[in-house]
Amino acid sequence: MAQERLLMKGTEAIAEAAIRAGCNFFFGYPITPQNEIPEYMSRRMPQVGGLYLQAESEVSAINMLYGAGGSGVRVMTSSSSPGVALMSEGFSYIIGSELPVVVVNIMRGGPGLGDIAPSQGDYAQMTKGFGHGDKHAIVLAPSTVQEAVDMMALAFDLADEYRNPVVLIGDGLIGQMMEPVVFPATAPKQFDKSWAATGHKGKDRKIIHSLYLEPEELERHVLKLFRKFDAMEAKEQRHEMFMADDDPPIMICAYGTTARIAKTAMRELRKKGIKVGLFRPITAWPFPNVALEAIVDKTRSFLCIEMNMGQMIDDVRMVVRGRRPVSFYGRTGGVVPTVEEIVKKVIEHNATLGA
Repeated sequence: MAQERLLMKGTEAIAEAAIRAGCNFFFGYPITPQNEIPEYMSRRMPQVGGLYLQAESEVSAINMLYGAGGSGVRVMTSSSSPGVALMSEGFSYIIGSELPVVVVNIMRGGPGLGDIAPSQGDYAQMTKGFGHGDKHAIVLAPSTVQEAVDMMALAFDLADEYRNPVVLIGDGLIGQMMEPVVFPATAPKQFDKSWAATGHKGKDRKIIHSLYLEPEELERHVLKLFRKFDAMEAKEQRHEMFMADDDPPIMICAYGTTARIAKTAMRELRKKGIKVGLFRPITAWPFPNVALEAIVDKTRSFLCIEMNMGQMIDDVRMVVRGRRPVSFYGRTGGVVPTVEEIVKKVIEHNATLGA
C-alpha cells in the first residue's frame, strides 16, 4: 500500500519527523522563523507520552538537552541564528561529554538581531564555530522539506551512533514553505545506551562530564574525540551531483534552497547552450571534499552561490587549492537570489572563460 502524502509546512514536518524518529523530549525557546517547531511539539508531545518544556532562554534549553541527553533519551531543540549563538557554550559541553542530541537551526538574516527573512549566514558558525574548544558536529543541509523529513531520522541515528550532537540547518524558506511529504515507515533504530546515567538502582554508577583538570588527561580525551571525528569525516560525507555527467566547464556549488534555485537556473542555461553542473553538499560538515576533489580536473571553473557574503566558498577553495578559479555570487540580509540573477551571473562568468 502506498504511503500517505501529507501537505505540511517545513517546520511542522521537521517536528513530526523528529517524533517519528523517537524523539520524546523537546526543550526550546521561541524565535522566528522556526516558532512552528516548538508550537507543534507543545501539542504533539503529550499525545505520544513525551515532554515539551519551554525554557526561559536558549541558554537554559541547551543545558536541558545536556541533562536529558545524559540519560540516553532522544532529545532535540530548535532555534534560529541569534538564539543558536546563545547555545554555543552548552553545545561544546555536550560534545565534550559525548552526548547524542539534535539541534535544528532555521537561519535568519544577520548579523545582530537582523531580520526574520531567509539566510544562510550561519554556515561558518555551524561548521566551524559552534562552541569553544577542539570539536566537530555533523551538520546536515536539506534542500527540500522531504529531505528535511528524511534527515531527522538520520540525525538521531548519527547522534546515537557517534554519541555526538548533530545539527540540521535550513533557511527560512525551508522552514516556511509547504510541500507534500511522506514520512518513513520504519521504526526508530535501537542503540546501546549502557553509558547513560539513568539513576536506576542496582546499576553501575555513570558520570557525565567534560571536565579534565590535568592537561595531559584532557589531551587524551580530545585525541579520543578526534578519532571519532576522523571516522565521521571518512564515513559521513554526503553530496549530490546534478547535470554533471557531461563534465560541464562551469560547476555551481550551492546547498539548501539556494541549490534548488540554481537547478532551475541551470535548466534555463542549458536551453541557451551553456553547460553548467551543480555540486551540492548535503553534509556541510563533514564537507564532501572527496567528491569535490574528484571533479576539479573535469571542469574549468567553480561558482559558489550562497545566501550570505561567502562562507562555504572557503571550503571549496580549500579543496580546489588554486587549480581552478573559484568565483562567488551571493545575496544577504534576507534577500533570496532569483533564477534570473543566477542565469545572468553564469552568462557573465561564462564570458570570462572565453566560451
